[in-house]
Parts: sequence; structure tokens; C-alpha cells
Amino acid sequence: MGMHLQILRASAEELTNYLSDSNLLTERVLNEAANDTRRYDIDKSWDGIIYLLTGKNSSDTSEPLSRLIFSNQLIDENLNLGTGPAHYLSPEEVKNLQEQIRDIVPSSLKEKFNAQDMKEIGVYPNNVWDEEEVDDYLIEYFETVQEVFTTASKNKEAIITFIE
Repeated sequence: MGMHLQILRASAEELTNYLSDSNLLTERVLNEAANDTRRYDIDKSWDGIIYLLTGKNSSDTSEPLSRLIFSNQLIDENLNLGTGPAHYLSPEEVKNLQEQIRDIVPSSLKEKFNAQDMKEIGVYPNNVWDEEEVDDYLIEYFETVQEVFTTASKNKEAIITFIE
């Protein structure tokens, strides 16, 4: 099973509503899971993607690009959607991060893949980095993240992330 990262695109109005009443976000997550066309599952790739972008794991938020996954802005610190609270980025923050990642050529990230370093600094999931083609797996999901941020930026949407 493991910890799968979910990314939701949300309108600015929806974000405002979720910040006012986090139960609305819970309802969306629980009731629309199968049919939510603005929800993306990037599997267990999230920490590996952060590593490829920053050279650090997601617990080190000193790099601006680490905010792609965990913004440290919480919808409701008491709301647990799986393994902790949901993080959000405003439409303006989404646009800013999208501008930072839009010109990254996904295949260029392979050069930054270092299984030994990833294991040493505790990049989740620690037991897979020696497997074949795991770098391709990370690149595929990074491309998904790029697409989600591009679409959200174009639509002036917020991004909400949580681990399920």
C-alpha cells in the first residue's frame, strides 16, 4: 500500500471555502474520489521528485521547490485525510512554482538520480531506489506534476496536496 500523494486542483473560491470549513474538503475527497477529474495520484513518487529537484528529502523545506508537494500551509491542522493534514498553494503560488518547473526537461532529472544518497538521507520509500527503471517512474510522475501545475496555473487554480 504505502503513502500515495494526492494532488487536487481547486478554484480560488473552493480553496476559500475549504479554509473556512475543512469538512467541505473531506466531503470532496470521500465522495468524489473515483470521479474527480481534478484529482491526481502520483503514487509514492513525491519524495523522489523533491529529491531530483532539490537534492533533499521533503522534510527539508529550505528549497523553494520543496513546496510543490508540502507547502507548510495547512487547510486545517486537525484534518487528517490519510496520514496528516492537507497542504495548499494559492493560485498565485501555483503560478510562481509553475514558472519555476515549466522549463525543466524531465529527462535531465535522471542525471540527479543517486540511489545511495537517496537512501542515506531517507527519501521515501527508502527500499526501492536500487530497483531498475525507478528513475523512469519518477520522471513519469514529475511530468504529471508539471502538467497539473500548468493546467492549474492556466485556470488560476489553487493546489491542495495530501497523503492517503
